[in-house]
Amino acid sequence: MEESKLFTPYQLGPITLRNRFIRSAAFENMCKDNAPTRMLHDYHVSVARGGVGMTTVAYCAVDLSGVSFNGQLYVHDEILPELKKLTDDIHAEGAKASIQLGHCGNMTHFYTCHCMPVSASTGFNLYSPTPHRRLKVKEIQQLVKRFGEAVDFARKAGFDCVEIHAGHAYLISQFISPRTNHRHDAYGGSFENRVRFMNEVLDEVMAHAKDDMAVVVKTNMWDDCWRGSDLEEGLKVAKEIAKHKVHGIVLSGGTVSASPMTILGGAMPIKTLAHYMPMKSFWWLKAALNCGAGKIMIPTVPFKELYFMQNAKRFLQEIKDVPLIYVGGVQSGDNCQTIMDEGFELFQIAHVLIKDPDFVKHVQANPHYHAGCGRSNYCVGRMYTKEMKCHECVLRDGEKIPQGLQKEIARLEAQAAESVQKG
Repeated sequence: MEESKLFTPYQLGPITLRNRFIRSAAFENMCKDNAPTRMLHDYHVSVARGGVGMTTVAYCAVDLSGVSFNGQLYVHDEILPELKKLTDDIHAEGAKASIQLGHCGNMTHFYTCHCMPVSASTGFNLYSPTPHRRLKVKEIQQLVKRFGEAVDFARKAGFDCVEIHAGHAYLISQFISPRTNHRHDAYGGSFENRVRFMNEVLDEVMAHAKDDMAVVVKTNMWDDCWRGSDLEEGLKVAKEIAKHKVHGIVLSGGTVSASPMTILGGAMPIKTLAHYMPMKSFWWLKAALNCGAGKIMIPTVPFKELYFMQNAKRFLQEIKDVPLIYVGGVQSGDNCQTIMDEGFELFQIAHVLIKDPDFVKHVQANPHYHAGCGRSNYCVGRMYTKEMKCHECVLRDGEKIPQGLQKEIARLEAQAAESVQKG
C-alpha cells in the first residue's frame, strides 16, 4: 500500500519535518513563575515521541509586559538552560521544536505584567477587566526590536522554528483591527497604517531568522466580532504577511475575548471554568459565571470537524507563494487526509494531542483512526488556572472531578456529537 503523503517529509524553509503533523501552540499553562517546569518538558517530549513532525511550545512573550498569566513564558536568559534541555529531548525523539512568540497587549493585568497594560490605543478591556494605555511610537520601536531579539533567544534555546502570533486579539492583532486601533498617527487609520507594526515586526524577525530558523505566522482569517476585521481584510493581512517570505502562515480566526469559541469550536464548559477559577484573582468573573451570564459572555459555536476549512480554502485559492498551514477541528486520520486532499501541505493539531500524545502513531497504524475527543472543552475550561489536561487523563491519573462537572462534560460531548451528525 502506498504511504500517505501525511507521513512524507516536508521542507519548511531551512528545516525538514519528518511528516505533516504539527502540534499547535495551544496554551499549556505548564509553567510556574514564567519559567518552564518538568511538566511542560514531559508533555512536549511525549508529543514528540508520539510522532509529530514538530511540536510548538505555546506563547512566549517577547517582553514581561506581554505576559497574560503566571503560567506563560517570557524571554529572559534565566530560562535558557531548561528550554535547551527541552529542545534537546524533543530532537532526540526525531521531532523539530518551535516556540510561539508574541505580546498580549491589553489581555493582562498590572499584577501579572508589572506595568499598566498597553495596546494600540488607550481604553478599558471589559474582558480582563483592566484599563490600558496607548503605546508611544518609541515604545513600538522597542517592541519591534524585542521580537528580533526573541528570535535570537529561541535559537540559543535550540528551537528550529518560531511562530509569530499575529491573531486572536493579541497585540499585533490589536493594531490590525479597527475595533482596537483608534490611532491617528502612522500606526492607525488606514489599512496600510494598521498593519505597519506587524510589517515592522516581520521585517525584524526575518532579519534575525537568517538562513537557519524557520518562521511561521499565525493570523486571523477574520475576527468574528463587532468592528473587527472581516474575511476580506483578513485576506489582505495574509497577503501582507506573504510579502515577507515567511515559511508558513497558520490560518486561524476569532478573538480570545469576544469570540473564543470561534477559535476552539463548540461550547465553553461554564461550570468547569468557574470551578477552577480562583476567587482571589477572578472573583468578578467567577461571580458572573455562577450567576448564569457565562453563555452570554462566551457564546457557543456549534462544533463541526475541520470547522475552519471553508474559509481556509478561500485563502488557499488566492495565496500561492507561501505554504498555508491548516488548523481547527482535526479529530481523525480521515480529517488529516482531507486536509492533504484539499491542497494544504501542513496542519496543526492540539485537542487530540492533549487527550492522546500518540495520536500520530495511531493514524499511521490505522488511517481511519478517530481520537475519540468529545470536544467538551474541559481541557480549555481548566487551562486558565491549572494545566491543560483532558478529563479522561485527569481521572486516569487519580484526580477527582466533581460530579456536577462530569455531568457538564457528558452534556457538552453529546451536544458536540449531535452537531457533527447534523453536519
